[in-house]
Amino acid sequence: MAKSSELADYVDQFLEYLEVEKNVSKLTVRNYKHYLRRFMRFGASQSPPLSNIASINQDVIRKYRLFLSRYVDEDGISLKRITQNYHLIALRAFLRYLIKRDVAALSPDKIDLAKAESRSLKFLERDQVERLLNMPDISDDAGLRDKAIMEMLFSTGLRVSELARLNRDSINFERKEFGVIGKGGRARVVFLSDKSSMWVQRYIAKRGDHVKPLFIRYGGKKEITGSDESYRLTVRSIQRIVEKYVRKARLPIKITPHGLRHSFATDLLSGGADIRAIQEMLGHKNISTTQIYTHVTNPHLKEIHQKYHRK
Repeated sequence: MAKSSELADYVDQFLEYLEVEKNVSKLTVRNYKHYLRRFMRFGASQSPPLSNIASINQDVIRKYRLFLSRYVDEDGISLKRITQNYHLIALRAFLRYLIKRDVAALSPDKIDLAKAESRSLKFLERDQVERLLNMPDISDDAGLRDKAIMEMLFSTGLRVSELARLNRDSINFERKEFGVIGKGGRARVVFLSDKSSMWVQRYIAKRGDHVKPLFIRYGGKKEITGSDESYRLTVRSIQRIVEKYVRKARLPIKITPHGLRHSFATDLLSGGADIRAIQEMLGHKNISTTQIYTHVTNPHLKEIHQKYHRK
């Protein structure tokens, strides 16, 4: 960050490349910006400070990994191992971009990721899902909306960001399907169950407005005015809605909208659905991502255990 801020200039160019040429989501750009800015602050703190791209060598990476491992924020919270890896993944992508631009830089292959802690997969059993879905008061406008949201999350396996972006004209209710552009810009077809389709249609019919977003906030006004987008529910708002009903249902698992996505996948697998089909429905790029569900839903293993395990 000395010497004409070469590192900062290249980071800015990389972020523009992600946004314009790679067409990644704004959230991804924001995250990469956060991770790389932290690396630049680390570089500036070194003695001597990182002066240019050529200064990034394996010794610097070793010190950076130690910095991440020991990092504690102002609230006394350290970085989880997986978060440390996100910082390294962003740095590897940045170096890969530089090499593509014919800039002499450390090979990204020289940066190994730490083995992350295994995370337990949180999902609900079918009876727990039903309990959760029955929590909203459907006589209330907001309650009917919340019912439609949770029915749709469990029926489709949508990511919460994908759900928040939906418009009321996105869905073909005759075919009970619609298209979404998911993570990495990958398009896929999403299917609604009869039950979730019915609840979403009931919610739309009761709205009495012409606002574009499918799921909107209620500000207490009887008449909706202003920009359509100002009434769209945010991702965080949807997360809070699910959290509210999880508490109300007194479920033993602290489930999130992503947990309903897990529940969707495990429910399909438990019913005998093909793993490749589930991969398509979830919008996973790699089958290995989908295979995490097989460890908790393999009925054949359970049969073997029950047959051969000495009770």
